[in-house]
Amino acid sequence: MKYEEYIYTLDELKGKAPKLFGIPTGTKLDEMFYTVTYDEKEGKYVKKPLGGIPYLSIINVTGIPDTGKSVLAEQFAVYQAARNYPVLFVTVESPANFLYTTLKQKAQVMGLDFENVEKNMIIVDASQETELRENLSALLETLAYAIKKKNTKNVVIDSITGLYEHREVLARQIVRQIFNFLKKWNQTALLVSQKRSSQSSESAEAAGGLAVAHIVDGTIVMDKEIIASKWSASLYGKKIGEVVRTIRIDGCRLAPHTTETYVFEITDTGLIEIKYPLSRIAKGGD
Repeated sequence: MKYEEYIYTLDELKGKAPKLFGIPTGTKLDEMFYTVTYDEKEGKYVKKPLGGIPYLSIINVTGIPDTGKSVLAEQFAVYQAARNYPVLFVTVESPANFLYTTLKQKAQVMGLDFENVEKNMIIVDASQETELRENLSALLETLAYAIKKKNTKNVVIDSITGLYEHREVLARQIVRQIFNFLKKWNQTALLVSQKRSSQSSESAEAAGGLAVAHIVDGTIVMDKEIIASKWSASLYGKKIGEVVRTIRIDGCRLAPHTTETYVFEITDTGLIEIKYPLSRIAKGGD
């Protein structure tokens, strides 16, 4: 083993360090990541929105069922594809033909050119192919071929949990290999992961434990609460039986970010719309 191959002085890494900028999601998340720069005019450091999730980051999107994880991933994918940045979408849960209808509707309600989306969205359907779901080498070979042939810049896997279903003991190993693969191929990625019923809804934990959150660059936690009491109805300004959804960034090693929890809605047209910090409610705001 040549030990010197893995040892660097910091200045030797300068030319290898990726630039820090945002890959837009088409949501308010683009303002929730930021960078800190020195403003000579102000004479102090100031925060500036990054404009998206960090370039080349691998972000885990986790939450209990029906919190909007897939909606967020699809919205990101459509937004990037419409801007002529090819997206590799690995569907593990829903057959690809159903995904077509969903993505077309997303593009229409977002006012985006669906022709661009069609030519820049590359789908790998692992939902009906056992070999791709249970043989990680076969899946990674397929993804490598697609990335090279289509020159993709972004990857969505919905959901990564489906790749270790009933074999959660392998979760850390599988997630680590996918993480390393995506880094090698210079992809920015969203990995959707599911929670088990016994896991706390507001934590970064998902099926497979904290394996996903520990390995990836950052985690976005999506949650929901059903209004079941007059007190909650009064607090949130909702009716009993309605749903309040929240989203927060639970750590990111590549860029600073807001630590606040935000209230968001899934609109009637099926889009994520992040509204305001949850703290505003406690202060008596709208």
